[in-house]
Amino acid sequence: MKVLMFGWEFPPKIYGGLAVASYGITKGLSLQGDVETTFCMPKPCGEEEQFLNIIGMNQVPIVWRDVNYDYLKERLPSYMTPEQYYAFRDHIYADFSYMHVNDLGCMEFGGGYPSNLHEEINNFSVIAGVVARQQEFDIIHAHDWLTYPAGVHAKMVSGKPLCIHVHATDFDRSRGKVNPTVYAMEKNGMDHADCIMCVSELTRQTVIHQYHQDPRKCFAMHNAVYPLSQEYQDIPRPDHSKEKVVTFLGRITMQKGPEYFVEAAALVLKRTRNIRFVMAGSGDMLNAMINMVAERGIADRFHFPGFQRGRQVYETYKQSDVFVMPSVSEPFGIAPLEAMQCGTPSIISKQSGCGEILTNVIKTDYWDIHAMADAIYALCTYPSLFNYLQEEGKKEVDGITWEKVGLRIRALYEEVLKNYGK
Repeated sequence: MKVLMFGWEFPPKIYGGLAVASYGITKGLSLQGDVETTFCMPKPCGEEEQFLNIIGMNQVPIVWRDVNYDYLKERLPSYMTPEQYYAFRDHIYADFSYMHVNDLGCMEFGGGYPSNLHEEINNFSVIAGVVARQQEFDIIHAHDWLTYPAGVHAKMVSGKPLCIHVHATDFDRSRGKVNPTVYAMEKNGMDHADCIMCVSELTRQTVIHQYHQDPRKCFAMHNAVYPLSQEYQDIPRPDHSKEKVVTFLGRITMQKGPEYFVEAAALVLKRTRNIRFVMAGSGDMLNAMINMVAERGIADRFHFPGFQRGRQVYETYKQSDVFVMPSVSEPFGIAPLEAMQCGTPSIISKQSGCGEILTNVIKTDYWDIHAMADAIYALCTYPSLFNYLQEEGKKEVDGITWEKVGLRIRALYEEVLKNYGK
């Protein structure tokens, strides 16, 4: 089975959870043995793992250029050969000469989330038409609203079925203050999709009720975690017998509920001063949180180490006694699973999709700062509770694998293909 997949980010360039999920899903599919995935992204860095085919949309020509072979060998990156370039050039299907292209007839991409993001999304969808005409595939899979227009265009060009993956909706990102342009793009993708995979039942219900989708084509497809590498397993856990560490790690933005973490911390610190709180990450609410910590008089117990990446993330988990994710609206939330892998008990909000598959965590409402504070205090004070959730949580998460997710997605592909066109 051949899958044409559209995604906006992929490791090692990680801007958020979308890259992590894209890697896990494609890796899980590769372990099925008979699934070949071609992953199209705006601007690869060339260091992506080679268990799947990577197409950089910034190397696909949309305007015909008479370019000689030797020049192409100099200009193209390692993941694109001159032969592939010529194959794409032969499938240009319309006159795009009015668009801004380089000397190879390709469009440039900034990568990540530049100020002209909507323009890049549109350009990406234009190129998807050329790719869909040139590639051989059975089914299309598009991740999140950024690539839904590309998925829809590829379906129109090829006549192949479209699966879209909802990692979050604008209702989650905006706390209800929905951007009408983004909503329209999300709904258009869902309307054209033959199958909608949602990262949780929570998200599935949002898709059904807020985007008015047929429940029969909407499926909960929970995320998973990669097995912890030996490098990260070997990171030592420091002795915190005298002073505990409680951590928030993620985007410091409205969706993640950082203010509730600060309020809960202030309540805990009225009962004991033997706990330090860490808010790791960056975001539009960072300065507001620093000010809030100062206003609450707890700045001497609070740390803001900034954005964490790669090994730093796992060092942060290992150096923590408790991980807290107080999200206001979290479609899934992989971070608690990663923390539990590292032996760090987690507290999550009841408004988190991962809570649907996790048992050995403490769940509170995001707004219930008293319950959150009680849970933090209990985990830092009672060794038996800490040890139980540490051991059982790790066992639970070790069984939540991307290979199982890949198996479920492959089965869903088969179902869509069987019913397509009926």
